[in-house]
Amino acid sequence: MTFFDDLPEPPQRPRQPQPLRPGWSGPPSDELPGVVHIGEFVYNSRQMVMALKLVEVYSTGCTLDLVWSVRRGDESDREWRDVMDQSFNRPRSSLDTGTGLQLGVAFPDGRKAVAAGPGPSMHEGADDVTGPVLTTLGGGGGSGNDEIVQSTAHYWLWPLPLDGDTRVVARWDAIGMPESSLALSGEQLGQGLGKVRRYWSD
Repeated sequence: MTFFDDLPEPPQRPRQPQPLRPGWSGPPSDELPGVVHIGEFVYNSRQMVMALKLVEVYSTGCTLDLVWSVRRGDESDREWRDVMDQSFNRPRSSLDTGTGLQLGVAFPDGRKAVAAGPGPSMHEGADDVTGPVLTTLGGGGGSGNDEIVQSTAHYWLWPLPLDGDTRVVARWDAIGMPESSLALSGEQLGQGLGKVRRYWSD
């Protein structure tokens, strides 16, 4: 017997039920999404491209997987550093949407949402939120050098728009990207919804 063998067992604590998360707060934690490969440009010019690579569809909403790249033209070193700084500027609140990437969606019924705009709070009544809601998710990143800068970002869109085309709209004034858009069809999202699988069957 060693010194630690006869230590008392800690008391059994009651199991805490998993709190219910409202659908607008993010993807369900118990689903494998249906992946819809989009591979279309939101914007494409000689110096910059932005594309929607894919959409991960869940039973309640979907994630948008965006990528963008800016290549250097005749900018000086200082000007290029400014471009690189701006290329990673994704607004986190409604107070700074005028300088960084502005991203929004327009639902087929006319409703719209803007990422980083005033959105619901976990402290507000979750049952009162009707949407649509577009929020930034973690997992994005980027890199840059003397010739090119690239970055990615992920967004959660709720609820899942299946009736008609939803338009993804982006603008980035600071790096010369005018308002541009891409149509995301309800049929494509419906196909992804048919591939969703739950982790647990009970």
